[in-house]
Amino acid sequence: MTQLSRRGLIAFGLALLLPAGGAFAADAAYFPPAGDWARKPPEQLGMDPAALAAAVRYAQSRETERARDFSDQEATFGTRLGSMPSRRAATNGLVIYKGYVVAEFGDTAFVDPTYSVAKSMLATVAGVALREGRIALDEPVGKRVTDGGYASGNNALVTWKQHLQQESEWEGSMWGKHSDFIGKQAFGAGERKPRTLQAPGSFYEYNDVRINRFALSLLQVFKQPVPDVFQEQVMDPIGASNSWKWVAYHNSYVELNGKQVASVSGGTRWGGGMWINSWDMARFGYLWLRGGAWNGRQILPPAYVKAALSPSAHGPDYGYLWWLNTKGKNLPGLPANAYAALGAGSNTILVSPDHDLVIVWRWHAGNAAEFATRVIAAIRK
Repeated sequence: MTQLSRRGLIAFGLALLLPAGGAFAADAAYFPPAGDWARKPPEQLGMDPAALAAAVRYAQSRETERARDFSDQEATFGTRLGSMPSRRAATNGLVIYKGYVVAEFGDTAFVDPTYSVAKSMLATVAGVALREGRIALDEPVGKRVTDGGYASGNNALVTWKQHLQQESEWEGSMWGKHSDFIGKQAFGAGERKPRTLQAPGSFYEYNDVRINRFALSLLQVFKQPVPDVFQEQVMDPIGASNSWKWVAYHNSYVELNGKQVASVSGGTRWGGGMWINSWDMARFGYLWLRGGAWNGRQILPPAYVKAALSPSAHGPDYGYLWWLNTKGKNLPGLPANAYAALGAGSNTILVSPDHDLVIVWRWHAGNAAEFATRVIAAIRK
């Protein structure tokens, strides 16, 4: 990484004028340019370097037990529909405090599947759709998506908001997997027993088939592949690299404007999914920390960000495909307004607005809060 940019110096100077301990105003914050992210010694930002180093050593010692070669993939999740890499990186991560890199460990440039962190990325694409007037959150999806997926029964009642909160109860199959999750061959250790469907909006269930239906619905309203929207409207504006890729299933293609285009998934449960490095994950988390704004550009509507980080009626402290901490249970020891994008493995983007903090921690064991609380303890009062 290169030296601190002139913009960063200006932002730092402005930050000195803010009240002690206060959050950075969006227009005063440092935003890393493409291909660079300024580093600062932790002590320069009021952190205890020894305590931060101890937190990093803890994180490095908590490697996941997931197989490095993904040989446990099908037993865990069921028959694959898409490709997988031949191996993954070891545990790695980044600590971004007040906008600056204060710690890095492991191979943070390694492009790996990030599993269900992709769900929070789909929620971001939905925010762009809302900004552009392509969807209305409380409107039935079938009003604008007419491919037959919302033609009858419960499905006709499903709203965009219910998809985002995983309370849709959408019924059907997507790319060869049925929403009931019955059967060990199809769903591995995640298979479930039959149950009665509830009314949309009345029951929470974490369900990748329904999320994949949601992803296809976003493709339909944009009339453009979701990865293209994500790149043009989110990743390019925040200066992400060109190394990430959203890998489709081998059979998740639909016709769009006379061409076959791929619909992507909300995870890597059955292969494919978002493959990305830790730096790009950190930029994504930093966008949300800054309220959906990046260097003067409002990428997501502020009201949407607020709603996305508010708990649903029936979920386990769950927002719009983000895990919340309003009850203090999902991220023990962290503030009630902390939140995280969580993927199997574990792959985590954790945001604590009270501490102006973003943490990326990949391929770790245990709750991400175990690392975050140690980082926060290094912040001098």
